[in-house]
Amino acid sequence: MKILFFGRGVIGSQYGWALEKAGHTVDYYVRKGRKDLYAQGINATIYDSRIKDYRKFHWNIHCIDEIPTEHEYDLIFLSINPEQIPVAIEELTPKIGNATLLFFCNYGRDVYSAIGSIPVDQVVFGFPGAGGGYERNDLYGILMKSVEIGYTDSAPTAREKEVIDLFASAGFKISLQKDISKWLFLHYIANAAMEGAAVEAGGFKEAVSSGKALANMARNIRKMSPYLKAKGVRKDALLTVMSILPPKFMGFVMKNLVYKPGSPMYMAQTHNHFKPGYAVEEIKADAKALGITLDIND
Repeated sequence: MKILFFGRGVIGSQYGWALEKAGHTVDYYVRKGRKDLYAQGINATIYDSRIKDYRKFHWNIHCIDEIPTEHEYDLIFLSINPEQIPVAIEELTPKIGNATLLFFCNYGRDVYSAIGSIPVDQVVFGFPGAGGGYERNDLYGILMKSVEIGYTDSAPTAREKEVIDLFASAGFKISLQKDISKWLFLHYIANAAMEGAAVEAGGFKEAVSSGKALANMARNIRKMSPYLKAKGVRKDALLTVMSILPPKFMGFVMKNLVYKPGSPMYMAQTHNHFKPGYAVEEIKADAKALGITLDIND
């Protein structure tokens, strides 16, 4: 399969490497002026859950700074920050051709509205199992074995099946989600809770290094319960557990197990330089429109 990644982000870099290793053709569309810099390649240190070990390698990536109107890409891979999505969709719409758009973004609003006028039957919605950050051209990441893929009918469509087969060809396990929109929304709630804690702590590295900050994440989830009720959305198992167990206990567990110093999850977050707060503001604005005031740290 011939794949175009929109941007050289942390998520796309790791999946692009994995898919190219599996025999697929991978290109990266980057902003003008970045092509030469990114052509120097990536020095990667990632924890690859497929082999349950770290990999360290240098990878030369192929970049383009203009998407041809007539192209032969089978798939366009979109995994960017939520605030970047409208501009990306506007740019991709006239150039989508017959390619499948893989919407692999952390997004808390209506995903079907997010794609604009791109035909919904050309879009596959999903969510990555990867994270980390860049230090210039040095990538520090974590690549989980499982990815989430949504399906819009009683069974996956032909395009959804192609994406499922694509990830399977690289050794990934696929978790199918019948209601991917709800799944993404609940993930966004958890993300907003973490971002609120990170804002208060001074960043993601500081948040995962502090039991107090991680306890605040659990408190933020509790505070969003009235909002979820107003939206008519039930919590999933993870949010339910974090709402029931004492926040201090959850903070202790996450700091000493999930984000234990030296662990892959800890490494990924310590290099995560994304500015937290956007998800918090989106959730608070949506809640306010429903008459609910959310006291989430921001």
